[in-house]
This record gives sequence, structure tokens and C-alpha cells, in this order.
Amino acid sequence: MHGETILLMTFVFALVAAFAGGIVARALRLPPIVGYLIGGLVVSPFTPGFIGDSDAMNQLSEVGVMFMMFSTGLHFSLKDLFEVKGIAIPGAILQIAAGTLAGYALAMAFGWTPEAGIMLGLSVSIASTVVLIKNLTDAGLYQSRGGKIATGWLIVEDLATVVILVVLPVIFGPGEISGAELALGLAEALVKTVAFVALMLVVGSRVLPWLLGRIARFCPSELFQLAVVVIALGTAMVASVFFDLSVALGAFLAGVVVSGSKLSHRVAAEAIPFKDLFSIIFFASVGMMVNPATLAAHLSELIALVALIIAGKWAINMVLGMVLSAGLHTTLTVASGLSQIGEFSFIIGQTGIALGVLTPDEYSLILGGAVVSIALNSFTFMIIDPLESWISAHPRLAGLYERHVPSFAPPAETLADHVVVVGYGQAGQCVTEVLAQLEIPCLVVERDIDAADEADAAGLMVLQGDAANSSILEHAHLDRARLLVVAIDQEAAAELIVRAARELAPELVVVARADSDDCVAELVRLGASDVVRPELEGGIELMRHALLRLGYRPQQIQDYANDLRASGYEALAARVPLKRRLALERLVASLHELELHWVPVEEDSELAGRTLAESDLRVRTGAQVVARRRGGDVTLVMAPDELLRPGDVLGLLATPEGISAAERLAGVAGDAEGEPGSTAEATAESGAASAAM
Repeated sequence: MHGETILLMTFVFALVAAFAGGIVARALRLPPIVGYLIGGLVVSPFTPGFIGDSDAMNQLSEVGVMFMMFSTGLHFSLKDLFEVKGIAIPGAILQIAAGTLAGYALAMAFGWTPEAGIMLGLSVSIASTVVLIKNLTDAGLYQSRGGKIATGWLIVEDLATVVILVVLPVIFGPGEISGAELALGLAEALVKTVAFVALMLVVGSRVLPWLLGRIARFCPSELFQLAVVVIALGTAMVASVFFDLSVALGAFLAGVVVSGSKLSHRVAAEAIPFKDLFSIIFFASVGMMVNPATLAAHLSELIALVALIIAGKWAINMVLGMVLSAGLHTTLTVASGLSQIGEFSFIIGQTGIALGVLTPDEYSLILGGAVVSIALNSFTFMIIDPLESWISAHPRLAGLYERHVPSFAPPAETLADHVVVVGYGQAGQCVTEVLAQLEIPCLVVERDIDAADEADAAGLMVLQGDAANSSILEHAHLDRARLLVVAIDQEAAAELIVRAARELAPELVVVARADSDDCVAELVRLGASDVVRPELEGGIELMRHALLRLGYRPQQIQDYANDLRASGYEALAARVPLKRRLALERLVASLHELELHWVPVEEDSELAGRTLAESDLRVRTGAQVVARRRGGDVTLVMAPDELLRPGDVLGLLATPEGISAAERLAGVAGDAEGEPGSTAEATAESGAASAAM
């Protein structure tokens, strides 16, 4: 019975061990990956207790690779790849060459054969895309320029690995091989790769989105979920079976093709649970392959190999970033992300075993180096910001990385009375557009260089850098600013920014965004003046429109809105600003018997040519002038001695009887046709204004 259920038991026990390892790692403030790897080691054949089926787990881990690469393709378009090709392609090729030479030299120092040295060099030169994406995502760098270049870099490495795996059996296989046979093998591999890529881009880009659209429209949701799984895994298997390519490459191209569909966001959401689950299985399976006894017997060699993988590859990539002028932050991101080896290194090692080039002990050493480098890789991301600050303090050194990178100089020392907006995403752009129209000086702080370019092109002052993990806020002159707006959607980073802002400028008004109750409470504790929850505000606005359509009065709707806000901003309940805001909203709602109406001043009316005081409009009609529109300009407060001209449109707050009397004085026989002052629209506008307060 045990033998019949070994796969199921291995799967369950590996998940339990990975879960326990992840909890322990979390408690010790270690990356969760470390816990998953240790969990796999616990159920491996090399440790006491339950002995799992490592071969079966390896096959399940391939599913994790497929889903991870499929998700990568969904978020990494060909346009992104083409944008970074100038750095990613030469960088990947040069790093493979340099890494292979370094690994070969280390193998020679170990006393390995030259053939084994080549295998070690190739294994060291190829990093894990799965590990890279996981750590980039955890560090919040996946969508940054450095994250895109690092991902494109590894896609190029994956393509190169396809060729390497075809060439290795030809070179190290039994018997002599001629140059013609080698060229034929290479040509065949390239033809298959090009054929599959062309098939996916030409045929798949039309068929797969169309198929998903039909399934989404006419089939139940579970069939759509199944379709996502079939497309991800099926395409990967087609690449492997019919084109002799890696399943990772096939799944990646499937994601790239599906990303062009209107349903790509839904596809990504459906794939996330599978990706997360099987990626954990992948890391657990890696832990199951390591034999601690073998590593202990070759401890000095393991230390040297890990040093080469982490420190050596990091140094190689830093030099390449300097040569390619990739930018300091981008180079540090790439160097940190590629300082590890993973699944393709295992495949190369397995190929070496099958060809008789590597011994089992040598292969175990490669596995050990991979496991240790994966476990330590997330720590390399922690040194990015300190190193960036140190290198930036040495302009000549920093300049070697920034020769062809757009630079954003710190704002002038005279900058004052400005608004600092952290994050130039959709929310940040809305804020800066309004500030620009009001001619209020604005400084954008943005970590992503592409978004910083966009802000710079819009004519805004820009500081490019990570406000959460660097000294960038020290250059924003917060002590002289009027307001700080934290518009990013990353709660942990927002909390760090608010804390740093309070230390730099204790009296600064801070408006921040939060996506959860816990974050609202924490931001309030840290000193945020106002906190906004976009999802809550969107729900209130939907509710307001729905109740307006159902005939409810604005005062009733505002009562509902106040209740929702009071519960959603419970952490602000004791704060004076919230009490004032709710009181003001109740005041506006209490005016529900009054109508906001727009009345044009006609040429021959009693109002034309008189000042507001001379017209005595309020005494004669009871209407209060709250705004005036003249051409494209709107004035919210009119002075009593200001002259009323023909063509002016007055915004009046009054009862229906008062509006009618004012229209007669303005020379209007009835409602101004086409004006936005109808009762329904005025009510809606009044409700919208109160909800926005």
C-alpha cells in the first residue's frame, strides 16, 4: 500500500514540510524560499524519517516551472523584450562566456577533467528564471527597468540553453564527430526553435486569444480555468515533444501570446494559485535532491563554488553593466538577480551524468551550490540600496554606469511651497495633472526609470529613485514642501515613506493611500494626515450613483456614505479632520431642498452691466451666487463689486421658486436649454461634490 501511494504521500508531506519551513523562516525574518528548501530536505531520501520519491517530485516541479514561465510571459510582452534587447542580448551572451570560463577554471583547480570543467562552467553561467522572478516580485522590482532587463537577460539565456543541450550530446557523445555533423546539429536546433517561435507568434497569437474569448463567453468559469491550465501546460509539452525545446520556453511563449488577449488579466488571476502552489513544490524538490553527507565531504569545494556563483557572477555582471552603461540601479538589480543557478543547471548536470562526463559527487556539488545560492539570493537584493548610495557618493564611479542613461537632477535648492508626489502610476498622474492645471509646483519621486522618463516628458520635476529604501527623500526638500502625496499601491513601502517623511519634516501634511484596514491604522500611527482607500471610495461612489437612480435623496445617500466611511476609516475616528469632514458633508446634504442651477446672463437682462451688489440678486430672489463661468474659466467666489457681463453663466443655489425669479432677472424665459443645470444633473453634481469631500 505504501508503494502505491508514495507519490501522494511525497506530495502531501513535502507541502507540510514546506509550510512548516516557511513559517519558521518567516519567524526568523528569513526569505520563505529558505524554508521551502529546508522542507524539501526534511522529506528527502538523505535525511531520517519519511523517504519521499524525489524523481516524482522532480516531475511535479516541472509543472511549477511551466506555470511560473507562463505567468512571466503574461506580464512580459515582446515589446518589453525588444526595448531591453540592447542590454539583455549582449549581456547574456557575454555572461555565459565569462561564467563558463570562470567555472572551468574552478573545476581545473578542483582537479576535475576538462569535460567536467566545461559542464561546471555551463551550469554556473545559467541562472534560474523561476528564482529570479520570485525574488524580483518579493523585492518589488519585477516591473522596474532593472527587473525587465534581468528577465529579458534570462530569456536569452534560456534560448541559449536550448542550443547548449542540443550541442552537448553531439560533442561529448560516443564516437568521433565531424565539423559537418556539429554544424548540422546546431542548424537543426536553431530551425526548430525558429519554427516554434514563428508558429506561436503567427498562429498562436490569433488562435489562443480567440479560443479563450469563446470559452469565457459560452462556457462555465471552471472550463475557463481548465482552459488556462491546458494552454500553459499543453503548449509547453508541444514545445518539448514536437520541437525538442524546453518546457519553460514553451510555457513562456504561451504566456506572451495570451498577453495580447483582452482576457489576459483574468488569465493571470486564474493562473496565480497554480503558479504559487507548484513553485513551492519546485523549491521543495530542489531541497530533496541534496545529499548533506556528500556536501559535508566536499565542504571546501562547496564554499568555493558558492563564492563563484554569488560573488563571482555578481562581479561579472557589475562589470558588464559598466561596459553596457545599463545604469547603476539596473546593474545592481541584474547582478543581484543573476547571482544564483537553478533548474537549467540541474538539466545540464543531468546531461553530464548521462554522457558520463560528470561523476555523481560532482553533480551533487552542483546541486549543493544551486541550493545554497537560491537560499542566499534574496539576501543579495538587500544590499542594492546601500551599495547604490555608496557608489552614488563617488560621482566618477557612478558615472561609469550612467553614461547613456537619462539622468534626473535633484531639484533646485530654491524649490519651496511645492507638492511631492511619490509614484507616477495612474493615481499619481491624476494628482500631478490637477496640480499642473492649478500651477502648483510639483516634484515626482519615481523608482521606475520608464515612469520617470514619462514624468520628465510631461514637464515635471523628477527624482528617480526608491523613496522607501534610499535617501532620495532627503533631496525632495520636504521641510519646505506644502504637501506629500504617497500614491503608490505598495503598503509596506508607503509605511516606510511616511515614517521617513515624519523624521525629515515633522509638520508636513501627508496624504497617503492604503488598501487594507491594517495599513490605514499603521499609516495613522506613523503620522499620515489623511488616508484614502481607493477600493472603499470606489464602492461609496458606486453606491451613491445606484441610490440616486433609485430615487433616494442626497441627504439619505450621504448618511449611508458617512456610515461606510466611518467603518472603513475606523482608525481615523478619533481624528479631528475626519469629524470636520463628516460634519461638512452632513451640512451639504442638509441643503437637499435647494437646487444648484446654471443661469446665463442675457444681453438685454437687468443683470447685464451691473455689479453683483447692484443687482441685489440675493434679496430680490433668495438665490445665492456660488460660482460664475466665463468662457472656459470658472470662478467659485465672486466679489460684490465684480461686473456681470452678457454671456456669463451664474451658478445659483436656491429653491425652485428662487431659480425662476433669478432666470427672469437674467432674461431667461425658462430653463437654459443645454446647460448643465437641470435639477437631476444639479442633484447629481451636488452629491458627487459631497462624496468627494
